[in-house]
Amino acid sequence: MSEPPRATLAGIAEMAGVSEATVSRVLNDRPGASTVTRQAVLTALDVLGYERPVRLRGKTGLVGLITPELTNPIFPALAQVMETHLAQHGLTPVLCTQTPGGVGEDEYVELLLDRGVAGIIFVSGMHADATADNARYKALTERGLPVVFVNGFAVGVDAPFISDDDVTAMDLAVSHLASMGHRRIGLAVGPDRFVPVVRKRAGFLAAMDRHLGVPPHEAEALIARSLFTVEGGQAAAHHLLAAGVTAIVCGSDLMALGAVRTARQRGLRVPEDVSIVGYDDSPLIPFTDPPLTTVRQAVEAMGAAAVQALIDEVNGTPAPRDEFVFRPELIVRGSTTAAPR
Repeated sequence: MSEPPRATLAGIAEMAGVSEATVSRVLNDRPGASTVTRQAVLTALDVLGYERPVRLRGKTGLVGLITPELTNPIFPALAQVMETHLAQHGLTPVLCTQTPGGVGEDEYVELLLDRGVAGIIFVSGMHADATADNARYKALTERGLPVVFVNGFAVGVDAPFISDDDVTAMDLAVSHLASMGHRRIGLAVGPDRFVPVVRKRAGFLAAMDRHLGVPPHEAEALIARSLFTVEGGQAAAHHLLAAGVTAIVCGSDLMALGAVRTARQRGLRVPEDVSIVGYDDSPLIPFTDPPLTTVRQAVEAMGAAAVQALIDEVNGTPAPRDEFVFRPELIVRGSTTAAPR
């Protein structure tokens, strides 16, 4: 291979933070450069738009990271953790954000494949929708592309899955509220077709039975399904407050903020008249009015595990095909208190 012009070498060296001699060594696939250094040079090559030497085209330093919209702060929080851990391995994420009416997951996958990414991490994507066709993922694994899935599960897909323990999350929330005298507790969640929602519902029904002796058929009437948004939380809270609940467990922090808004519109105080529990512990949630009691996802541990699983896949040492489930943590703040008399 003939070396690119010196100015090209200089630009690559500057971006990668190495010497031009090191760049030349990597481009000619000669020994003497660490794995991290090689990845840094290859990533710089990709970012600057230079064509890779043929022998290096299978060694891309880019990783696709497909997330839902970033309006829910839990998704940028997860993306930031994964970006940090990818950088430690000399990899650069290509962030693909899905928005309503915008580019969809399948289109993003095609774009990423065209870029020659080393692998893809899917966060709360179509794999979380139990009604979706998993053939799209099987096609990726069959072609040997490393993929990892976060929060959701697709049956029959040969890949690692990283999830928060939704069942335990509901047990933590219901147990907390029951210990303060609440007996009529509602659950505000998203549509039933999503795997995390199915798990939250099952966890809620089990927890209501375990801690309060409320049988599943009665607890089912205290579940309101809406959207994982502030507006969705408002709508669900209207239904649950009309049913006489004194506390609401929500499927996301945004839903919880909507529930607080609805309670106040009905002349109720939070937490004196109605206690509200969120889910995620997104950034800035401690600063809401009142500070929100919530179930914290293990974002740091989950992000690190997702990246490590992908690195193992890329390096040819496949991660276990079990679903890695991380225990959440209840964070008690000012939106919950003893049940009103």
